[in-house]
Amino acid sequence: MQAMQVESPDKIRNVAVAGHNDTGMTTLVSALLYAGGVTTRMHRVEDGNTITDFDPEEAERGISIGLAPCFVPWRNHKVNLIDCPGYGIFFTEAKQGMRAADSLLLCINSVAGVEVNTERVWKFAEEINLPVMIHLTKMDRERADFQRTLDGLQKTFGRLVLPVQVPIGRELGFEGVVDLVRQKAWKFTKDGNGKAEPLADIPADLAEQVAALRSQLVETVAETDDMLMEGFFESGTLSQEDLEKGLRQAVARRQIFPLTVSSGSHGIGTAALLDSFLEILPSPADRLPFPAHTVGGEAVELIADPAGPLAILVFKTLSDPFTGKISLLRVVSGTLPTDTAEYNSRSEEMEKMGHLMVLQGKQGAHVPKLIAGDIGGVAKLKQTVTGDTLCARDRPLKVDWIKVLEPAMAFAVEPKSKGDEEKIGEALHRLMDEDLDLHAGRDPETHEHLISGTGQEHIEIAVAKLKRRYHVEVILHQPKVPYRETILKPADGHGRHKKQTGGRGQFADCKIKIEPLPRGGDFTFADEIFGGAIPNNYRPAVEKGIQDARRRGYLAGYPVVDFKVRLLDGQFHDVDSSEMAFKIAGSLAFKDAMAKAAPTILEPIMKVEVHTSEEFTGDIMGDLSHRRGRPQGMDSVNGSQVIKATVPMSEMLEYARVLRAMTQGRSTFHMEFSHYEEVPKPVQEKIVANAKKHHEEEHE
Repeated sequence: MQAMQVESPDKIRNVAVAGHNDTGMTTLVSALLYAGGVTTRMHRVEDGNTITDFDPEEAERGISIGLAPCFVPWRNHKVNLIDCPGYGIFFTEAKQGMRAADSLLLCINSVAGVEVNTERVWKFAEEINLPVMIHLTKMDRERADFQRTLDGLQKTFGRLVLPVQVPIGRELGFEGVVDLVRQKAWKFTKDGNGKAEPLADIPADLAEQVAALRSQLVETVAETDDMLMEGFFESGTLSQEDLEKGLRQAVARRQIFPLTVSSGSHGIGTAALLDSFLEILPSPADRLPFPAHTVGGEAVELIADPAGPLAILVFKTLSDPFTGKISLLRVVSGTLPTDTAEYNSRSEEMEKMGHLMVLQGKQGAHVPKLIAGDIGGVAKLKQTVTGDTLCARDRPLKVDWIKVLEPAMAFAVEPKSKGDEEKIGEALHRLMDEDLDLHAGRDPETHEHLISGTGQEHIEIAVAKLKRRYHVEVILHQPKVPYRETILKPADGHGRHKKQTGGRGQFADCKIKIEPLPRGGDFTFADEIFGGAIPNNYRPAVEKGIQDARRRGYLAGYPVVDFKVRLLDGQFHDVDSSEMAFKIAGSLAFKDAMAKAAPTILEPIMKVEVHTSEEFTGDIMGDLSHRRGRPQGMDSVNGSQVIKATVPMSEMLEYARVLRAMTQGRSTFHMEFSHYEEVPKPVQEKIVANAKKHHEEEHE
């Protein structure tokens, strides 16, 4: 592949390509690469050979899983494209790509219109003040309708969604575009290389529509600027220069959202789209300043000045068992030469940078430097992870990053082969470097190895990567719920251990009283023996025996908590007593007391927040009640409904999948631990029966 060195930020466009799944984003990016001469033929998702779906899992499944960078040389500019996944479970990847870009190409299927992830992508662009160009894909499809989709977009996102292109032809007859800004028409060869031939005139059947839409565009551009408005009132229109300049400024300030069209799979409209990137979307030099903070927390605004202070955002890590780790960089300010050492403001250490490269997917070509505004990569950084800022040591900065949501679902994971225990940890660590939504680690309560993510498919893809990349095969199970056991009333217990087998015997006797403690009290031990009924050196052994027994549980094998033990009395033998004997006596006394203390099971209760739209609130609240949930209120935040409830953890293990199905993926949820409370008796009986069955199976 050819490297491309850029010398000025105004010669760069950084565009994140995002939207709902199945809008043809990767196909469109492939068509743009073909039109720009990067590839010699059109690469297709169906063939598994696209530049930006380079992971074998992506090729096999026919979907994008992670973001991928590429670039198109076009009219002496470098157009950096970030191809983002469209599936909701990979939304964090889309957010990473958008954070690194200067504008968003929001792809809309012209048959389906606005879909779930369309709205999520739009909302995040709004949060980070990112300019948006809306793009209608699949204009050649049956039932693709420009006007109907435009009406739907304006209804959902407002009247500032304005066409800057109009399609020539409908459905299978779609063959070109009219540029409303320059008033030119272009015709494309179906399945050609994306290059266009200009038409002498705008097709007669479109003249009226083009005139009306252009007039609306001119008027709206004039409304965005007082000086332009004055000129518009004087002459009734804008000069071509004022229109183009005013449109660029309005788009950069999110005052207008231009609409373009194409059929990526047939290469229709691609050259015109690349032209519109250069003419309408902001360069790094034109964008609003990049938000950042000093280490002390003071807000800083960074502009794309190659001579400015160095600030580099690491927005993605690619991990490969053969090529190793590649960090994707957005140079926000300053100039980064190859082979330098830069300061990591999070780890507070210098990071040695090797050869810099520009990337087409995962393939890199070396460049001597990356200037402010450019996107590239560097291999084998040691300290640096995704989201870090690299900068000058004497001016440490932190470029603003995205918020990563808590995992929605967890599975317990065990290796198929016993020898793979250690390999699992190392392999999962590499996957977590690459995927911010993936979490893994050992649960200190249940001692299971857990893998957590945004949904079942997300975790299954991670497991497939473990096998393909690192040759580690694992089995997934639902994770164990960390139940607890406790007591409801005080009780006395007596433990006597006596054994005579010839020679020295074993003897210990102790009497205890156990009492409930408030929730969260865990366990306390009080030595209340007066005199020498049990010598001082044996009393700690009684506590050890009780500790061992309580960890093993009484009803169903779960730790016993929230109780106090008082050691009251006992007996010993000068010869036959020992620490081990008193340890056994302590455990026997504990079991004796537990039988009389009304033992019961506690379960973890989670605080749950569900973010949804009003149409689903009834179904969600009904479902949470069915899960033994208790409503804690409902708030309205930014047009969304936030349902709050407390729900037992055992009822939430598969909630991510259920919520997605119930709301067509339009809702999200977050949960965190709240407290423990007693399990209802019918549920308790099932837990005890399952524990007994599991115990019997293990000892067969």
